[in-house]
Amino acid sequence: MPSLKSYLPTLAALVLLSQSLMVRAELPDFTDLVEQASPAVVNISTRQNLPERALTSQPSMPDLEGLPPMLREFFERNLPQMPRTPPGGQREEQSLGSGFIISADGYVLTNNHVVANADEIIVSLSDRSELQAKLIGADPRTDVALLKVEGKDLPTVKLGKSEDLKVGAWVLAIGSPFGFDHSVTAGIVSAKGRSLPNENYVPFIQTDVAINPGNSGGPLFNLEGEVVGINSQIFTRSGGFMGLSFAIPITVAMDVANQLKSGGKVSRGWLGVVIQEVNKDLAESFGLERPAGALVAQVLEGGPADQGGVRVGDVILSLDGKPIIMSADLPHLVGGLKPGVKASLDVVREGSRKKLQLTIGVLPEDGVNVPGPDAAGTERSSNRLGVSVVELTDVQKKSLDLKGGVVIKEVLNGPAAVIGLRPGDIITHLNNQAIDSVKTFSQVARKLPRNRSVSMRVLREDRASFITFKLAE
Repeated sequence: MPSLKSYLPTLAALVLLSQSLMVRAELPDFTDLVEQASPAVVNISTRQNLPERALTSQPSMPDLEGLPPMLREFFERNLPQMPRTPPGGQREEQSLGSGFIISADGYVLTNNHVVANADEIIVSLSDRSELQAKLIGADPRTDVALLKVEGKDLPTVKLGKSEDLKVGAWVLAIGSPFGFDHSVTAGIVSAKGRSLPNENYVPFIQTDVAINPGNSGGPLFNLEGEVVGINSQIFTRSGGFMGLSFAIPITVAMDVANQLKSGGKVSRGWLGVVIQEVNKDLAESFGLERPAGALVAQVLEGGPADQGGVRVGDVILSLDGKPIIMSADLPHLVGGLKPGVKASLDVVREGSRKKLQLTIGVLPEDGVNVPGPDAAGTERSSNRLGVSVVELTDVQKKSLDLKGGVVIKEVLNGPAAVIGLRPGDIITHLNNQAIDSVKTFSQVARKLPRNRSVSMRVLREDRASFITFKLAE
């Protein structure tokens, strides 16, 4: 009779096989999804006629004749490709991207940067047929563009709800990276609600799906085959995929598309404030239990926040009951509101919690700029912060829309130099107190606590922000 020991290799093999089958069973099968969704994914190519003056401003291609074959091949591979010049002398510039059909009568969604400044837009379907597209409208702030092609009974994608997407969920992208049509890549949702520089109104979906040039404008699918986002940007130091991809939530994109379709432009909510993150030191300075909320560093005169009673130094904790954990949460929420609607803010002001009611305004198309400082003045005050300050002139107050403040004339050795203050910076608040003169500044500075975070509001080059520092014993 065989011993138990003789069965051990077989048992071990069965265990490994079962584990392999279990792992394989947990991985999703994308084949049906790709088969059903691919016909509605399109390749987008554009052509732009460059002006005649651009012909002389561009560098010419160096003459590579006479070089050894290996060197010539290296330069041909690494030199930037020059736009081709067709017969007649006018040069053309071409680009490639992706998109997807959202209606059977030919409406197509893509990125604004795919079609920006194009003189001709061609949409290529999965059956290789090509259709000329018309740009219905575009919104640079969200990087969404709506196109229209002539057609009937075109294949369409199913639209999902990006707000239902969960971190860790499988997602799939179909697009044309480097011109390779209908390439499929998959990954998981890495994070939601990401803010990127200069993209304050889009709560991006972050994934690890491989996205490369040419994928822009293509759809991001969930496992149900529904579009949950538009692949828009990547974080890269090499020019190629490095594991961080960002998609515009389809809920945001469709809101933009519907506004473009109905009116040709997009209106979004606006508060009229400049905000910043609340870090640990600022939270301590403003008497908060933990770092959270959006700190109001500037209130634009006449804006919705100004009319609603919001003040500099307020920390906004929620909008219509929705919590503001990171400061970037606020513009996401405000941008999603319709101008003219009523909204409530929960704020912390001087250690007390308050509720404010205001009317959401319309985000200005070109933004609102505050003039920069022109430091001047005669009266000076030096102090233990290590700065020399002067009064604001009446002209400065009027141009900067300020009621008070002092201008840094000179930065000496001390805390001011450590925290990066510069001549020309304007200090409007110190230790949660408004500064209306050099005298007030000196009085507040003299009583600053030691070994505790102290806040200071500084206006520099059209931008206001709170910074913190500590005075040592």
